[in-house]
Amino acid sequence: MTLSSYSDVFGITHEQPFDPEIRTGDIVAMGQNHFPHFEVVAISGDKAWVRNVVNGADHLAFVNRCRRLSSAFEALPLAAE
Repeated sequence: MTLSSYSDVFGITHEQPFDPEIRTGDIVAMGQNHFPHFEVVAISGDKAWVRNVVNGADHLAFVNRCRRLSSAFEALPLAAE
């Protein structure tokens, strides 16, 4: 008996068709989901250490499943004002 995931059973693809550069400090979501949002803490190879911005729970995720919502560098001009 093999264990199946919802992704396998329903043919859901989590990988993104585009390849935006994900960097430490970026705010991301997983796949097409709108919530929860995660902050990228670190990246190593094809995996990212992400932290839920609401409750602070840490997770490991594949970088190709992350969808960048905002960059850490986009917030710098606002912080300077």
